[in-house]
Amino acid sequence: MQFVARQAELHAIGEVTRGAADGRGGAIVVAGEAGIGKSTLVETVAGQLDDWLVLRADGSEFERDLPYAALHQLCAPVIEHRTELPAVQQRALESVFGLGDATTPSSLMISVAVLGLLCELTRRHPVCCVVDDVQWIDAGTRQVLTFVARRIASEQIAMVLAARDDSGPGVDFPELPRLQLSGLAEADALTLLQSSTRAGVDSEVLDRILAEAHGNPLALLEFGHIDGPMALPADHQSPQRGSVVEALQNEFTRRVLRLPPATQSLVALAAAEPVGDLGLLRRAANLLDLNPATLADAEDDGLVVLGPRLRFRHPLVRSAAYRAATPAMRRSLHAALAEATDRAIDPDRRAWHRAHAVIDTDEDVATELTESAERTERRGDLAAASAFLERAAQLSAEPAGQSARLLAAARLRMRLGSFREARELVTQAERRQLDPDQHAEARLQRALIDLHLERSPEATAALVSVAPDLPPDEARETYIEAFSSAMFIDRLPGRLRQLGTRIRAQVPPPENPRPADLLLDALLDQAMLPAEKAVPAMRAAVEAFRTSELTSPWWMELACMMAIDLCDAEAVDEVSTHQVELARRQSAFAVLPQALKFHAIGRMMLGRFGDAAAALEEARAVDEAAGTLDLAFAEFIFAAWRGDTDEFQELLAGMHERVGRDEIVAELYATAVLRNGLGDYPAAVKAGLTAQQQQQRGSYVVWSLDAELVEAAARAGRPEDAALAVDRIEALARTNPTPWAVASHLLAQALLDPASASTDARYREAIDLLGQTDVRALYARARLLYGEWLRRESRRSEARVELQAAHEALAAMGAAAFAERAARELAATGQRPRREGTNPLDQLTSQERLIATKVAAGASSKEVAATLFLSPRTIDAHLRNIYRKLEITSRRQLRDLSR
Repeated sequence: MQFVARQAELHAIGEVTRGAADGRGGAIVVAGEAGIGKSTLVETVAGQLDDWLVLRADGSEFERDLPYAALHQLCAPVIEHRTELPAVQQRALESVFGLGDATTPSSLMISVAVLGLLCELTRRHPVCCVVDDVQWIDAGTRQVLTFVARRIASEQIAMVLAARDDSGPGVDFPELPRLQLSGLAEADALTLLQSSTRAGVDSEVLDRILAEAHGNPLALLEFGHIDGPMALPADHQSPQRGSVVEALQNEFTRRVLRLPPATQSLVALAAAEPVGDLGLLRRAANLLDLNPATLADAEDDGLVVLGPRLRFRHPLVRSAAYRAATPAMRRSLHAALAEATDRAIDPDRRAWHRAHAVIDTDEDVATELTESAERTERRGDLAAASAFLERAAQLSAEPAGQSARLLAAARLRMRLGSFREARELVTQAERRQLDPDQHAEARLQRALIDLHLERSPEATAALVSVAPDLPPDEARETYIEAFSSAMFIDRLPGRLRQLGTRIRAQVPPPENPRPADLLLDALLDQAMLPAEKAVPAMRAAVEAFRTSELTSPWWMELACMMAIDLCDAEAVDEVSTHQVELARRQSAFAVLPQALKFHAIGRMMLGRFGDAAAALEEARAVDEAAGTLDLAFAEFIFAAWRGDTDEFQELLAGMHERVGRDEIVAELYATAVLRNGLGDYPAAVKAGLTAQQQQQRGSYVVWSLDAELVEAAARAGRPEDAALAVDRIEALARTNPTPWAVASHLLAQALLDPASASTDARYREAIDLLGQTDVRALYARARLLYGEWLRRESRRSEARVELQAAHEALAAMGAAAFAERAARELAATGQRPRREGTNPLDQLTSQERLIATKVAAGASSKEVAATLFLSPRTIDAHLRNIYRKLEITSRRQLRDLSR
């Protein structure tokens, strides 16, 4: 009856389910205060879904810390379908559900597996996931649902989530469409009230109930049954608008307290056991000498519903029943539930009940909670594992045990990216007595937290100060973390070198250096020594990371950056490709986006802009799926190479906002590239000189900037500004004579001494050397430089050959600004540039181009879906759009277009 006025709301939810039935999945959050009718509305919709698979879960106030508790409810009925998933997804689900061998999947892989499971189920029926009281679901399930909700636009999947208005920030899916429920209109409220109120209630009483209930259906039903002269409790004062829920809570508490004492205890026992397992309740009741049959009294009073599982009429009833019990009674209830729970079957729930049954420290319970934390961590639910450890710390008998568990919880919070919560846990640990190892661990965690939150030189210095107290290998890796961060953020004169000197003094040379040890040595040399003295250590580090035997993807992006500085095209390609492959194979989602971005930068140098765009799109997909911060440094380097000033400025503004400073390393390099492409040479000189000044003060700059500064200074008529850059280019070519490095030196000489008799030969030799490498973008730019010089030397016919070749190559790869510069120079020779053919793939979005590239390379829809954290059906939907845009009909035609 209460849904006479809910037709609009039913239609809104129906739009979601109808869309899903047609392959246009979606999600909606139904929000409102307790009792407003969310559950009934959702149940009404679910009841109308004939020939659908409806999966249900209910959040429980008392289960929010249990690992993937709501996900178990949602997926347990269909978990046998996991066998239809790829092996890695199958293992992730088996870990969460305690099946098969224990693994440690990432939370992202668990989310991918759940999406895959739901998509497999749609092969038989459309699927609707109904989750009530989402404000109480555990953090792990919430993360999974958020991930899935964003990726079902092309699926036969609907999600209907019900949440209270007072859910709190971050727990009620604010990014999803929201259907806000308000109270019933007065006429509908009166109809509902009259249909449920006992006979003989006069109009004055009805008016008062209507005023007190504010259109809340549950309040109308409950207040209409209250005995008393005015149909409301005698102690109930007229509430303000926001206190209807409190009035309902008080009424349910009153009803619980009027039950016989034994029934009160049984109802409280049921409230403490969120699953509603009647077998477990009977065992626990017997331990308390309670007769489960007396639950019939509560059922008769309309507080609970008995069946295969016990259900409370409303979550407010459960809350009232639990809070009506005394603290001592609650502890005895949890103790009985713990004893009645089979440790072999559900050890985590047993530990959770035991934790609520003690009043003082209890090392035995703390140990059991710690074991639960270890199991939960292996299943990928770091938030629940941290909660177990935090409770274990509270129950630990000794300060050392408290500190160890708090620090372990803090580590998990850091892995989740919850750095402020981690800092509070470290602070709690530091208030206790710490042994030397724990003190070092606390200092390390605090320094890492500060580094992630502030990216300040002070945080870097703190990280360096704690490293000597760590084991040698961990210490050197800590120094890499500290120094590599300082390279990009510290701009105070001399401080980077001071930091390097301090690290040098603290690091004893290892007998058998690992690649990471060689990398640290190279980073310090590059920052502190002249180029010719830094090259040997840099070369050794890069070679160590080129080996195919390397099994960890960590730190390889720094080796890739070093290979670019060394002008080693083969090493750039090998290191970046190997890192991406390792990160993908190991599902190392923390390092994969960074690896893809450096891989993209390498592809830019090779002139393979399509590959660069694909890598950046994949990196964006990982960042978005994992919820990690994307600083977009590679994206605006890419925008600079493409000459896209609008995107460059937009990305740069976002970078400044996130980092909180300008003139960062990548910005200066990208600005020089962009301005050289546009022919704005004074601006390119300014960026290069700014970087040079920062380096002279002790900061790090990428060596690739030297070539940009030389080109800009020569074209701006300011060759004296390039003197220091030329010196380093010459030193690099002499000590590390790769074709790329030698060609850079020859080009610098030619640019800065255009009147020399050797200029023509220098240009030709540089072009020949670059032609031996894969750095096609730099090769095309060298031909542009040569063509410009030839035109100024009035060798117009020769200039046309070089400029036309440069224009065609730069236009084909997508370096639009440099291509336009070549076109202007070509026009100055009296020749119009030949009209280049357009790449049909340019009309695709970045995501469509990535999909097209991978499919053209032979990847299946499932393989592409795994890469982008989407479903195969979504990939197929994108393919249909790609075919339509390209006017093709098959994967074979797509391969032909992509050649």
